[in-house]
Amino acid sequence: MQKREQAKSGGASGGGAAPPAKRGRPFGSGNNSASAAASAADSAAPSTLLGPSLHVHNSFADQNNKRIVLALQSGLKSELTWALNTLTLLSFKEKDDMRKDATPLAKIPGLLDALLQVIDDWRDIALPKDLAKTTRVRTLGANSLVTGFGNEYQALGSTGTLHHAGLGPGSASTDPSPQNGVTKSRFSELWHDEDSLFNLDDEGRTEKQQCAVAASNIMRNFSFMPDNEVIMAQHRHCLETAFQCIEDHLIEDEEVVTNALETIVNLAPLLDLRIFSSSKPSFIKITEKRAVQAIMGMLGSTVKAWHCAAAELLGRLIINPDNEPFLLPFFPQIHKRLIDLISLPAFDAQAAAIGALYNLAEVNMDCRLKIASERWAIDRLLKVIKTPHPVPEVCRKAAMILESLVSEPQNRTLLLAYENAFAEILFTDGRYSDTFARILYELTSRPNNKVATARGIWGM
Repeated sequence: MQKREQAKSGGASGGGAAPPAKRGRPFGSGNNSASAAASAADSAAPSTLLGPSLHVHNSFADQNNKRIVLALQSGLKSELTWALNTLTLLSFKEKDDMRKDATPLAKIPGLLDALLQVIDDWRDIALPKDLAKTTRVRTLGANSLVTGFGNEYQALGSTGTLHHAGLGPGSASTDPSPQNGVTKSRFSELWHDEDSLFNLDDEGRTEKQQCAVAASNIMRNFSFMPDNEVIMAQHRHCLETAFQCIEDHLIEDEEVVTNALETIVNLAPLLDLRIFSSSKPSFIKITEKRAVQAIMGMLGSTVKAWHCAAAELLGRLIINPDNEPFLLPFFPQIHKRLIDLISLPAFDAQAAAIGALYNLAEVNMDCRLKIASERWAIDRLLKVIKTPHPVPEVCRKAAMILESLVSEPQNRTLLLAYENAFAEILFTDGRYSDTFARILYELTSRPNNKVATARGIWGM
């Protein structure tokens, strides 16, 4: 338990490796192979190729705080585009960029709520088209100027003609007969033709989606800044929106899901799941159980960026003892999936899974018993050490997991089968010799273990 307390007081480590400055997008998050290749190149590019940071003096944010918030709230394309582009530049930072003179952007009054509103506006119209209510064609009174339904253009059937009340029947602006086999629809109302407003057609939906992606990326950038973490981790609407995005990962834009998941991972050391049952105003009614189920959906995903981030998130959440009651009911599924991730050839998936298991093994006796009894668990932990994993810290944590497992008397019978493998690592790898010496001593020298007393020599 001392390791858990140290990790909790230490902050953002969470038992896993520190998150990189820029995570890669999940492959195939775009609509074509070019975008997938671009995302792959972006994830593989070193930090020196990410481009220069834009150092903007804090006076810019001070002078334009209100304008940025009002632009986000306006709903006008030009103003919204300007605000999102400005915030993207202001929120972007490289790994070693300290920006001591920058203004914590999440502290600007109303800014976080305005960004969340951009995402909520997209989610309000982001239902699958097969679930959307289709337009009902009105034919009653089709030859009348006023139909009584309130929408004159719906009464005209397939012609799409819009009559104004002050015009006669002969002054219509369209020809109902098709030209070249195509029927043209013309809308002359101002809000349909105004370029500064969003329509609800396919083009307007695409524009809304692009704005939501930009807003989610800005929030992700915010979450990397220590000055913003506390505010965002205690902002219920922010957490509810992020968890709802990953909950709907099957129908939501993949880039929005990735940004939301990375935001939660960055805020995890400060996240208390009890916020979803607190007295703070709620907008989406996410519960603690739904939040954990959303994480489990990410953990079971086939997208590497998603299940790696979900494993890292679970490892960070379990550090807080207040989150244990909500995570423990899902532990049988969690530890089974984490052990499956260790068997993957991807080194980052192995690191994320071992980092999570390292913290989970410190929770209670039941967790250690279930990990040890899981098929292939010990073999895969030993394989990570013997291969070895390119990051020595991952191998060290794998050895520490084995030491935690052997501390339970019920596990010693299972671990005695690996006595020779432990002894081999003890004599061949000096980096972990101390850990495996303790494992063998614990395994073979206890007086309450009759089999170990007959076989063991390491405790003599």
